[in-house]
Amino acid sequence: MYSESRDLLVLLKHELMKPQDMEREVALLHELLYHIEQSDNIATAHEIIDLNKYKVIRKVAIVKDYIRSKKEIPFVFLNNRN
Repeated sequence: MYSESRDLLVLLKHELMKPQDMEREVALLHELLYHIEQSDNIATAHEIIDLNKYKVIRKVAIVKDYIRSKKEIPFVFLNNRN
């Protein structure tokens, strides 16, 4: 389903935690991040602010294309809507 090859830094307040509890916390974090990092969710949570054309673009398909293109256009910004 998904790859578990990611580096996570987990800081806990509890000094005494069982290793299996720590593994469970990391597995839950990984699963949460997997669902959040899908391209549809990222495109839904962002918008493009184009100061050259004075437009704000919120269409998911256009935002996805912009993210995939990896172009750096002056005065065009990817903004998080949250």
